[in-house]
Amino acid sequence: MPIHEKSLIRPENLIEHKDLFIDGIDVSGHWSTFINSRALTDYDESMQEEIAALPGGENIHRCWQCGSCTNACTVNALNPDFNPRYWIYLIRNGMKQELLLDKDIVWQCVSCNKCTYACPRDVNPEGVMKATAHWLELKGHTEKKPSMIFDEGFSQQIIETGKIEDGLVIRQFFARTGQKLAQNWLVAMAIGLAKRLPVAMGIKMGFAAVFHPRTRGWSRARAAIKDYVHEREAANRKALGLPTGEDGR
Repeated sequence: MPIHEKSLIRPENLIEHKDLFIDGIDVSGHWSTFINSRALTDYDESMQEEIAALPGGENIHRCWQCGSCTNACTVNALNPDFNPRYWIYLIRNGMKQELLLDKDIVWQCVSCNKCTYACPRDVNPEGVMKATAHWLELKGHTEKKPSMIFDEGFSQQIIETGKIEDGLVIRQFFARTGQKLAQNWLVAMAIGLAKRLPVAMGIKMGFAAVFHPRTRGWSRARAAIKDYVHEREAANRKALGLPTGEDGR
């Protein structure tokens, strides 16, 4: 079946008649399944250009659909619906509605980069997946996923202090995602650490959790990083035709 026909066999497009008899013959069931006819009228010619304008999507135009990315994909081995080749095909053909059907799994890329190493055209499929997930978020098609929330908290702490305090990252992540802090695995890990860590190290970690130490002379670097992040976010939104002012961020 040609790749552009794949969406025709989605469950919602199948017609299955039950207790259907024609000339006394039972023709109900899957063996006589019909597929809804349809016409695609929602081609978005700007979609490839917009995703190519985001970090990681620059080389999407090089793809020749060899399938090396999907064949090498770690996530595809566990979930066959995770198909980078197919999504790149949809993007290049402007098939926006078809892409949105998979919006809840595009973000599951684990950045193992096996696809990037396998790609003979230097498309950087891992980057395209990240750019696509970012595009879906900026366009309002998806809510922020747990991985995005974690990345934001992690980055925010680095920008503010120049350091990473793991306990704070975890606490903030649980708070932002509505999870309880007293996770069984976390309690078990904390007890295990308390039994094995030297007293001095435990005191140092407790101090860091309360006072959040900063890298010396970090204020100038922090200001520069914030300016850069703001410029990148504004550039990404501009590329998608979205507001770039304070109200649109």
